[in-house]
Amino acid sequence: MNDIKDKFEDISEDIKENLEDLGEDLEELVEKLKQERDELSVKLHLAKMEASDEWQEIEHKWSKFEAKVKQAGHAAADSSGDVRAAAGLLGQEIKAAFKRIAKEL
Repeated sequence: MNDIKDKFEDISEDIKENLEDLGEDLEELVEKLKQERDELSVKLHLAKMEASDEWQEIEHKWSKFEAKVKQAGHAAADSSGDVRAAAGLLGQEIKAAFKRIAKEL
């Protein structure tokens, strides 16, 4: 009977140790995940700020773009090529900026 009791105590002790190890492993996992969460939160905040800054710059370029398009529509035939080229270049810059922002989202 002592043999069974000893085995039961050994098994009980093993279970207790495994549960303690599991608890420690879970605590470590929680800490690692919390750290990753915090880091991602900071990165997301910074990305939002960068995207906002870039958006403001794009809005300014957009205003210029609209003005150049209107100007090209009203310009004389001999000078409208320069205005169209400038508007086209500005339009490409805006398009590239939109892609960068969309990629970051």
